[in-house]
Amino acid sequence: MIIKKFQGKTENEAVEAAKKEMGGSIVIMNVRDLKKKGFFSFFRRSQVEVTVALEEEGKKYTPVKKEENRETIQARRPLPGEQGEKRESSAVLEEKLDNLHALLEQQIQKPEEEKQEEESEVPPSEFERLMKLLYNKLLDNEVDEKYANQIIDEMEKSAKPNMPFEYALTNVYQKMVLKFGKSEGITPAENGTKVVFFIGPTGVGKTTTIAKLASHYIVDEKKKVAMITSDTYRIAAAEQLRIYASILEVPFRVVYSPEEIVQCLRMFAGFDYIFVDTSGHSYQNEEQKQNMEQIVHAVDGEAETEVYLVLSATTKYKDLLKIVETYSEITNYKLIFTKLDETGALGNLMNVKLYTDKMISYITCGQNVPDDFREFNPQDAVRQLLGEKV
Repeated sequence: MIIKKFQGKTENEAVEAAKKEMGGSIVIMNVRDLKKKGFFSFFRRSQVEVTVALEEEGKKYTPVKKEENRETIQARRPLPGEQGEKRESSAVLEEKLDNLHALLEQQIQKPEEEKQEEESEVPPSEFERLMKLLYNKLLDNEVDEKYANQIIDEMEKSAKPNMPFEYALTNVYQKMVLKFGKSEGITPAENGTKVVFFIGPTGVGKTTTIAKLASHYIVDEKKKVAMITSDTYRIAAAEQLRIYASILEVPFRVVYSPEEIVQCLRMFAGFDYIFVDTSGHSYQNEEQKQNMEQIVHAVDGEAETEVYLVLSATTKYKDLLKIVETYSEITNYKLIFTKLDETGALGNLMNVKLYTDKMISYITCGQNVPDDFREFNPQDAVRQLLGEKV
């Protein structure tokens, strides 16, 4: 007796597969639904497994070739040399059936771990491969494993059986775009002048970023902008901003205390914006942290303000976490990411966004002023994270 298992989407499909290979004389011994297992099981097509038996009846079993049709199978006759082989008695047949029944019972009662191992031999479905590919893309782009798993887990909860490939890809894309949320740039004050502070560690490109934004609002938006700096630690930084202000033909001041910022507010009362460059400081320096807090809150109650934390996309994720935590203790802020041209991995943007829940407003990708900056586009970022070049 020949005993084999066949699988299909439905019982009929599995039985037809068995008949094509073993002929029409098969006996169906058992039918069971295969339980979906594994991390990506929600995309696996449901399967039905049938166990069939074929009594050899004096001839050896020969698998049916694919090109043979049903009529050919039925017309096959035992070879002359096989005619004399001994037929099995009915008692032996019953014994074999009993043994098969016991075998099936054992399979049903197998521990869950063994069932998973057995079913893992089934090739991964198209959707499993898709999810695995997307998961690896996120990790390659340095998205933290915690957030990559979160995205896949959310897909699992919302997925439907036999979800089409295109729908699954669109679904994960939309979920990631929603995670980034909306993005907007600097908005004008309802009344009077808006004071915009730029904070962040040294070396991330705050001064160049301010020049790019000032150029945009002066040239493209036709706004009146003044620039001041409280960065008295680095003479070069103050001088750099002075040069930019001269090129743009806008007023520039260096301030040494919070009170002088208030004075500048009155001095530039007719302006739309005052951009304030601040000194970078170590997140471990408590004194510098207190000075920064006084600066960004200097005009509270006097004018509307916005604060932008400028971060480099090339900074290590662990360091970014410490930086954003420190500045969160000082003030509320939006995010600007610089130096995207110096890294091929954009995972830090998603990591920091999900960790802080702060809006990403701008990104920069080079040193050219006023070029190499743009408002953050969540759709572009997600496409890049999923492997597309934008």
